[in-house]
Amino acid sequence: MGSRWSTLTRSGFTVDDFVGMMDEWQLEGGGAGSYTQTLQGQTAEPIPHHFVGYVRKAYKGNAVAFACHLTRLMLFSQIRFAYRTRNRQSGRPGDLFYTSELGVLERPWPGGTTGDLAGRMLQDVDFAGNAYVTVIDGRMHRMRPDFVSIVLGSESEPDDPDVALDSSVLGYFYAPPGRTRPRMLLPEQVAHFAPLPDPEANYRGMSWLTPVLRELKADQAATTHKLKFFENAATPNIIIKHETGDLAKVRQFASWFREQQEGASNAYRTLHLTAGSDPEVVGKDFRELDFKATQGAGETRIAAAAGVHPTIVGLSEGMQGSSLNAGNFSAARRLTADRTLRFLWSNAASSLSTLVPQIANAELAYDPRDVPFLQEDEKDAAQIHREQAATIGSYITAGFTPGSAVLAVVNGDPTLLEHTGLVSVQLLPPGNELGADQGDTP
Repeated sequence: MGSRWSTLTRSGFTVDDFVGMMDEWQLEGGGAGSYTQTLQGQTAEPIPHHFVGYVRKAYKGNAVAFACHLTRLMLFSQIRFAYRTRNRQSGRPGDLFYTSELGVLERPWPGGTTGDLAGRMLQDVDFAGNAYVTVIDGRMHRMRPDFVSIVLGSESEPDDPDVALDSSVLGYFYAPPGRTRPRMLLPEQVAHFAPLPDPEANYRGMSWLTPVLRELKADQAATTHKLKFFENAATPNIIIKHETGDLAKVRQFASWFREQQEGASNAYRTLHLTAGSDPEVVGKDFRELDFKATQGAGETRIAAAAGVHPTIVGLSEGMQGSSLNAGNFSAARRLTADRTLRFLWSNAASSLSTLVPQIANAELAYDPRDVPFLQEDEKDAAQIHREQAATIGSYITAGFTPGSAVLAVVNGDPTLLEHTGLVSVQLLPPGNELGADQGDTP
């Protein structure tokens, strides 16, 4: 079975061939319903953990995770995609340009924009580690990640391709619940965006939330603690000792006490007790717990996993003191852009390149020129260009050819400089005319 699959893979086959193979395997696997299990000789890799749980517990249930994702989403969706030429001589990227072939990215669906497409892709990546997009009838369609399985194949180890050295992606199954027959797609029909690889699985991504699940749980517990603090009269816990051993009287007193003293509406009221009742304060208040620092440290670790600086997100530790001055905010902005955004944009462009026409000597890239978050970088780029122009001018003045001077500066390689053989008059012996043989007497 594995060799037959591999032969078809080498020679090329259509979705109809794919369906035919699945029909044959369905009969061998036991009739209807066998699509839901691992195919014989192949391995289907499901989404790890629980996509719905991440969405409900982190995105919709935790303010810090929501703020970090919202920041990533708002910044990531500002990007546009364009073709970029490749300079064969220097190996460096060339100019950006737009063509009509990019229309499917600019208008992915009716009323949709590139930002909408980018935002949907990032949402799936943040909560499932993977985003899948395909094109049907000239329109982009998002494939919900928890309905997608990656099918791997191998010639050397067809029964266990996920650990084989020659394993490769053979296709994607899209199987929403309740469907008896999944949709099969070939690798070239799917843009698979998985910027953070899962070390335990080939070809699959991992959500940045996975390493900070305990931090999210701790932050949720801290929020619950804060809520309970106010629900319980905004005071530390109190133990009341009773001299009586009559349990019924104790319960009656406790019921009256809760009604009269507990709750935020009863905060700061005078506490009245009967004879023999001895109150004793237990636990610590927010000041003793240093609650702000405790919760703020967890928020910072969550932001670090998200790849966004706490100052950019607006978290408590990022909004204190010197963090708000212009220099530190600029450094936080640049760290977020260079460490996270540019990496994500580049990876997304590479993933989407499978769905747009290929152009000779060009590749799909991102265009950062109109991103407001990067406008300060444009000033730095202008300063760099001024310094490069001054360097080129000094090379030409020193007698190097203009073309080699430009190449040397652009590539950062002085060995590319070519001299014209002409030198400045300051380098001639005294009394010599420009261009005369240094050995002649004027």
